[in-house]
Amino acid sequence: MTLSLEQVSVELAREKILSSISFRLEKGAIYALIGHNGAGKSTVMKTIMGWQEKKDGRILIDEVDQDRQFADFKRKLSYIPEEPFLLSELTAMQHFQLYGQSYHIEEAVLNERVKRYAEKFEIEDKLNEYPESLSKGMRQKVQTICALLPDVPVLLVDEPFMGLDIYAADYLEYLLLEKARKGTTILLTSHQLDRMRQLADYFIMLKHGRIDQQGLMKDFEGLSRRFYHE
Repeated sequence: MTLSLEQVSVELAREKILSSISFRLEKGAIYALIGHNGAGKSTVMKTIMGWQEKKDGRILIDEVDQDRQFADFKRKLSYIPEEPFLLSELTAMQHFQLYGQSYHIEEAVLNERVKRYAEKFEIEDKLNEYPESLSKGMRQKVQTICALLPDVPVLLVDEPFMGLDIYAADYLEYLLLEKARKGTTILLTSHQLDRMRQLADYFIMLKHGRIDQQGLMKDFEGLSRRFYHE
């Protein structure tokens, strides 16, 4: 087992946003979190990260409880958010160094990974620039690299292809498949269903904050028409 949610509920201003969400994600598989706008996809991601408070339920990674062992829990996952979340006072390279320190990545390993990702994502000339001087696409690349640097059991990916050029998007798709092959569990949400079909092994469909369907991604084809027209 890698990541599990057990009867997780979230309320905002007494309105239930997630209702008794339960699922278990296995090692080395990619799961597509699917649903219309407002279905609760980003809330699931933020709740796993601990950015959104739960009303009920438990979240565990390899039996490490989010509530009881939060620091250990956080070191077991990384996150590519829908919108880049970068610190204005740090350069791109300083963000990478911060992540390296947070996840205890050896300096030589960190530098090798930064060099490789910076070249592939074509930001080698942006490493000493601050977020305010970068385009949204460049900021997304920096945020993406930050999340890819550590070797963690779980990677959360929320609309990762938004703002990326086609070459960066294709390279990210390759990296996600490679990480899964090496044992990382990936929870992915995207409105680009064609990419989701190519990437995901399984799907979890949300509707109004509840799990509506889940199963093998190849079986999602039979649900696609309903998904598009509901």
